[in-house]
Amino acid sequence: NSAKLNQHLMKGTFKEGLQLIPSVEEKLNNYGMYVDRHRILVLNYKFASLYFGSGKYEDAIDYLQKIINGPLDLRIDLQCYARLLHLMSHYELGNRDLMEPLTKSVYRFMAKMKNLTVVEEEIFKFLKSSLGIKSGQLKTELEKLLQKIKHLEKSRHETRAFAYLDIISWVEGKVYNKSMGEIIYNKYLESRKRNYK
Repeated sequence: NSAKLNQHLMKGTFKEGLQLIPSVEEKLNNYGMYVDRHRILVLNYKFASLYFGSGKYEDAIDYLQKIINGPLDLRIDLQCYARLLHLMSHYELGNRDLMEPLTKSVYRFMAKMKNLTVVEEEIFKFLKSSLGIKSGQLKTELEKLLQKIKHLEKSRHETRAFAYLDIISWVEGKVYNKSMGEIIYNKYLESRKRNYK
């Protein structure tokens, strides 16, 4: 099941991936006592990512809360990315009153855990400044953000960030008026073509 979820996340077929969640959750309910907390944490993050990629931000937040409110003794990296995805979900929902305190809180948490990459630093700057950006200027600011981070997509120092949350594809979706899923799927097709040459 985990491999099937990974495939949908990698290909950007988020909506199709959502169809797997009820069956996985049913198995977790039936066999939960045999499944370690780490695996449950990872599955909750994958569920949240599928919902986020499908534009179902409130559902994503529900799964992310399970991670954020859970014990901190497991997978600090996932704790960090759950908080960042939670922040981005609130951004997508237009919860402007939450953005400033939440951005500060998530930034502090990730900095304390020494888990900030260049791409994440840039997304924090954007989210913080976006509160004062008029809607007509937003696309221009997103284009500037994309110029700053696009070259990092192939950087080996940033690959961990993209394994958990493909921020560049999210920004590209906003700039090119496409869904994040479309952007990721096109990249997936391009990589397959390159691999077959």
